[in-house]
Amino acid sequence: MSTLLEQLIESLRVLPGVGQKTAQRMAYHLLDREREGGKRLAEMLGVALDSIGHCRQCRDFTETELCAICASASRDRHQLCAVESPSDRLAIEQATGYRGVYFILQGRLSPLDGIGPRELGLDQLAARLAEGEVTELIIATNPTVEGEATAHYLAQLARQHGVRPSRLAHGVPLGGELEYVDRGTLAHAFGGRSDMP
Repeated sequence: MSTLLEQLIESLRVLPGVGQKTAQRMAYHLLDREREGGKRLAEMLGVALDSIGHCRQCRDFTETELCAICASASRDRHQLCAVESPSDRLAIEQATGYRGVYFILQGRLSPLDGIGPRELGLDQLAARLAEGEVTELIIATNPTVEGEATAHYLAQLARQHGVRPSRLAHGVPLGGELEYVDRGTLAHAFGGRSDMP
């Protein structure tokens, strides 16, 4: 195998979920059938990596100083939704009628991996909460151990600044049947039950 081919395969392995065999298939496909597509991909990767940065207000990916959501005058600045990733923000935008603004953590607290409050931009979030414009911090971290720890930290941070923290509901999925719901989800849903109107 040529050195360049080995380097191409190894370079493709930086993508999530791409192991040695998948990287080999991708490299062979590009070289055998998609040379023009591969050139476009390489060019687009270079442009995107050089041009896309982080919004100075919410930390989402953008080509400008402020992303489209933060720059929009029609968004409700009293509600701030904290999410772990840009894909979480996109899911909320597509599935709900939420009209507030966001703060993208770009991860979750994980001391074992060296990810603490500074890496998540929580000093920037604290400064934003201290401005007094935000009245509710909607915490939309994933229901994992790290996500729950991050949610707890965010709730404390919000309270310190006089902001009401709220958390996305967790539990039985719409259309789900109790006998098929995993034990952890069912226990969480049962413990977090609420009065019916």
